[in-house]
Amino acid sequence: MPSVLDSIRHTFMPSKISSLHELFIEQLQDLHSAETQLIDALPKMAQAAHAAPLKAGFKAHLVQTKEHAKRLEKILKGFKEDVDGKTCRAMQGLIKEGKEMISEDAAPAVKDAGLIAAAQRVEHYEIAGYGCVKTFAELMGHNGAAVTLGKTLKEEADTDKKLTAAAKKINVKALMPKSSKKK
Repeated sequence: MPSVLDSIRHTFMPSKISSLHELFIEQLQDLHSAETQLIDALPKMAQAAHAAPLKAGFKAHLVQTKEHAKRLEKILKGFKEDVDGKTCRAMQGLIKEGKEMISEDAAPAVKDAGLIAAAQRVEHYEIAGYGCVKTFAELMGHNGAAVTLGKTLKEEADTDKKLTAAAKKINVKALMPKSSKKK
């Protein structure tokens, strides 16, 4: 029977990760937490965006993000692991930065440029995370998981490319001084 001290250690001290499989599961749980947080944040970003294509892009990515979370749940359940084992602190920070941009008093195109920057930071974080877990899955012979994670990785990279394309148009508008826009 565990002592009170053992219980406290387990509650407040992370357990040692002793295998690539354990790290893989921990990283999948972290990504699931990130996707879940993003599901809550994307509607706020869409509402704050001014450019119609950016609003639509955030809404489309919300649908995709929900699918990403479902894929992670399926993979974790396939390994008989808990989906909610971790809170992604990095995504908490990235979303906090996005909220700061939402609350900025900025010209519409400038705010949109800032929202794109915040969204691309999120995408880059996700690209790194999915790239790692896909590689782990491949190394351990979890081919089905690797294929699924590769699909999500590609979708995240595609979203990043769409954000870059939107930035090329929106950032040009953000360059224009207010006085020259109404002439």
